[in-house]
Amino acid sequence: MRNYELSVVLFSTLSEEEKVATLEKVKDLIVRFGGEITNVDDWGKRKLAYEINKQKEGFYYFIQFQAETSVPAEIESRVRIMETVLRYLIVSLDEK
Repeated sequence: MRNYELSVVLFSTLSEEEKVATLEKVKDLIVRFGGEITNVDDWGKRKLAYEINKQKEGFYYFIQFQAETSVPAEIESRVRIMETVLRYLIVSLDEK
């Protein structure tokens, strides 16, 4: 098992229910593929460094989890098609 962090930026126009539902879907994906969530940081609404899809702000979430090496690719393929996700990035936290 390796340590990973998933950074997710959601559209700033989402309602509270849509934000919670999207975050739960992402967390369910991690668990469904055998990952174990260790921490979830909610940074709230922040200004983006540059405009993306005519959006200047987004809701930031950072999810730390442990999983096998094949899991991040599976998660990326599912998160990529979510309409409420503006950007995402999975990085490995393990030192080489």
